[in-house]
Amino acid sequence: MSTVRRVAMISVHTSPLAQPGTGDAGGLNVYVVETAKEMARRGIEVDIFTRRTRALDGDVVELAPGVDVHHVIAGPFEGLAKEDLPGQLCAFTAGIMRELALRHEGYYDVVHSHYWLSGQVGWLAAERWGVPLVHTMHTMAKVKNAHRAEGDAPEPPGRVIGEEQVVEIADRLVANTETEARELVELYAADPGKIAVVPPGVDLATFRPGDRAQARAHLGLPADAVLLLFVGRIQPLKAPDVLVRAAAAMAEQRPELRERLVVAVLGGASGSGLAAPDSLARLADDLGIADRVRIAPPVERGELTRWFQASDLVAVPSHNESFGLVAVEAAASGAVVVAADRGGLPAAVGDGGVLVDGHDPRLWASTMLELLDDPRRRSALAERAVERAAGMGWVRTADTLVEVYEDAVDRARAPEQRREA
Repeated sequence: MSTVRRVAMISVHTSPLAQPGTGDAGGLNVYVVETAKEMARRGIEVDIFTRRTRALDGDVVELAPGVDVHHVIAGPFEGLAKEDLPGQLCAFTAGIMRELALRHEGYYDVVHSHYWLSGQVGWLAAERWGVPLVHTMHTMAKVKNAHRAEGDAPEPPGRVIGEEQVVEIADRLVANTETEARELVELYAADPGKIAVVPPGVDLATFRPGDRAQARAHLGLPADAVLLLFVGRIQPLKAPDVLVRAAAAMAEQRPELRERLVVAVLGGASGSGLAAPDSLARLADDLGIADRVRIAPPVERGELTRWFQASDLVAVPSHNESFGLVAVEAAASGAVVVAADRGGLPAAVGDGGVLVDGHDPRLWASTMLELLDDPRRRSALAERAVERAAGMGWVRTADTLVEVYEDAVDRARAPEQRREA
């Protein structure tokens, strides 16, 4: 029986109820939702605090039995960019403190904050409630600045300072990969003894292999299409332009491939990509492959699984990822993933996909053509991908997180127990 009974999760800038692939919603949202649901299945109650962004949202929404989402009013509901949210942290914290007034002392056992904005709030909440703070960075400004796309704006100094503060104050730090753990130590001077590596998981009940022909028929795709798929937010960091440029090079090198080529991009403009939301479509037009590129909004997970099943290759060309949930979801669905050799992607892909060193579209084109020319290799990669993903369910992630929570609670109680002794 776990000594942890209730957890307060904080996700200031994006709601777990938001559709991943739009706005600022992505892997963090999936992580919060899936780990919270797994905690609840273990009898641990979870309250998730997030900023209210729609007038129609209720004050409290049940995400699942044992998991409630609390909408905190902090600034206008709509039209507030993530970059503007530091100015609303005081209001958000005040809203959480009002919630505290309704709870008896010791109601929560631990606070788990996600992303640096939430860490700032979690810092105050954990101190006020007298419980340990567990923090997951998800992305880090210093890492993003070191690997940002050409022309992309750097993360501001204020974020760097805020992250450094959270790293120092947190009782435990959760890293997605060994690479991220090393970055925390080398770039943020984190105490190695506070870091726990807890890889994210995948919903194995949803993302699973299926019949390609049936998936293509369902999606209205030609049976003989060569489907190259990108899933994610459309912004320079995620580098969907690399896939579009590589596809153009492939069509130029193999004219016979052009009419069968389908480049599908499922996602919405986000972050710095909002400054030019039609840039990807214009790029495709400039490269002469606009008729081969389909840009569509994000889809729910059941439909996303069919896209993975229908694909020939799934491209994840991000300049950096703390992990890369899309790669694992694709792998679990039996897709062959081609990913940039950056950040946490090597850990996510493993030997079930192919890593590309850098973002040269010509190299991406040649790598994908080689795979398309070798169906036996693709079949072997897909089999290994499914096998690897089978051991990466959210159950494993939640089990390890509970151990981190319990350790944080035990460490917090140790000084008090010594004083009593």
